[in-house]
Amino acid sequence: MNVISNHMPTAELQALDTAHHMHPFTAGAELAKTGARIITGANGVTLTDSEGHQILDAMAGLWCVNIGYGRHELADAAARQMKELPYYNTFFQTSHVPVIALSAKLAELAPNDLNHVFYAGSGSEANDTNIRLVRHYWAIKGQPNKNIIISRKNAYHGSTLGGGSLGGMSGMQNQGVPVIPGIHHIDQPDWWSEGGDKTPEEFGLERARQLEAAILELGADRVGAFIAEPVQGAGGVIIPPSTYWPEIQRICDEHGILLIADEVICGFGRTGHWFGTDYYGIRPHIMAIAKGLSSGYAPIGGSLVCDDVAETIAQAGDFNHGYTYSGHPVACAVALENLRIMQEEKIVENVAQDTGPYLKAKWESLTAHPLVGEAKIVGMMGSIALTPHKESRAKFAADAGTVGLACRTRCFANGLVMRHVGDRMVISPPLVITKAEIDTLIERALLSLDETLEQIKAEGLYKAG
Repeated sequence: MNVISNHMPTAELQALDTAHHMHPFTAGAELAKTGARIITGANGVTLTDSEGHQILDAMAGLWCVNIGYGRHELADAAARQMKELPYYNTFFQTSHVPVIALSAKLAELAPNDLNHVFYAGSGSEANDTNIRLVRHYWAIKGQPNKNIIISRKNAYHGSTLGGGSLGGMSGMQNQGVPVIPGIHHIDQPDWWSEGGDKTPEEFGLERARQLEAAILELGADRVGAFIAEPVQGAGGVIIPPSTYWPEIQRICDEHGILLIADEVICGFGRTGHWFGTDYYGIRPHIMAIAKGLSSGYAPIGGSLVCDDVAETIAQAGDFNHGYTYSGHPVACAVALENLRIMQEEKIVENVAQDTGPYLKAKWESLTAHPLVGEAKIVGMMGSIALTPHKESRAKFAADAGTVGLACRTRCFANGLVMRHVGDRMVISPPLVITKAEIDTLIERALLSLDETLEQIKAEGLYKAG
């Protein structure tokens, strides 16, 4: 049995990591100079690194460890399932108990008539599936040209060829992810950065109506679906104005296009509701899920599919699509145990009624800091916009992200994982974070903001560009 808690010295681990491990979304040459941060353990909301430092993880890993670290019940569920049935596929008219039980549980939790699940190993894979679902559905309906999917700039829908095409991040598309045919992007509802002189409400309507303009330009007979995150996560926790989602729903209804909600981040309690669509009251035909489904303890994702789409596809013969690990029995068992804990411990309700409102008040108080222009939060996902001039919402006299990176560096030094997206700082802590831990998060965030302000003043960057 390999036990790695008694590890070699940090420098040796870093050298091996540099020599053999290619990191996602990382500049390898730069990392080789500094060495990776080596995480060796975690419990609750706290990480431990190879030097013994304790770090409050305000990002829940990658937006996913909703029930916190160290829940032995999930490890036990995985071990039991591995002993009973470690793997079998769900191709060719075959199923197994864990995938059946999880599918029934997801149909119970999901809103409206999202009663069917097509499994994947991640959110990226789920969105690749969603492209296939949309195009196959309309072809069966006798409208094969209704294959355009509209998405948004600065959206994140995964890093596969399909998911990266749906997303609107140019940095990905410039590195071998050319947008596949039939994907069209409209602008995001980011009032802070792009709202100009409009009120948030006016801006929300204007950005939503870009969808209608695109449908009319491309042709309603050619547009099959619109995909969006209820709250943009990796784009910087962009919370849309209140007018945005009702107008999007109206447009999808009136023009007869499918609505896909990417709930990979927002799902499973992140917004204080089981799903972001519950929070906004929208009615998707397809929903991408992953991350919080298993709280990151096992890789699993999928597409929740409405009755009409699922039944239409079921009547048309084989759906020639799938993954080796679709509905993996161990991942399904872990996800089921995760959902049991969330329900029995009323974790979502606690976020909605207790810790969520507490975090919201504390988070919004950060606007008193001279470096913070706005603080936005829904449930347990929030962002602050860093600016040299609050009233004009000005950008810094430095390359975008320079100040954000400086702040992130200070956060790590102060025992806090807080991510930067450009010059926005974002959080997404485990849903089980306590009020005392929220106080610690805010204290460390304020200290890091103070240190960042001192640094950029010394470097001459605390001015508008």
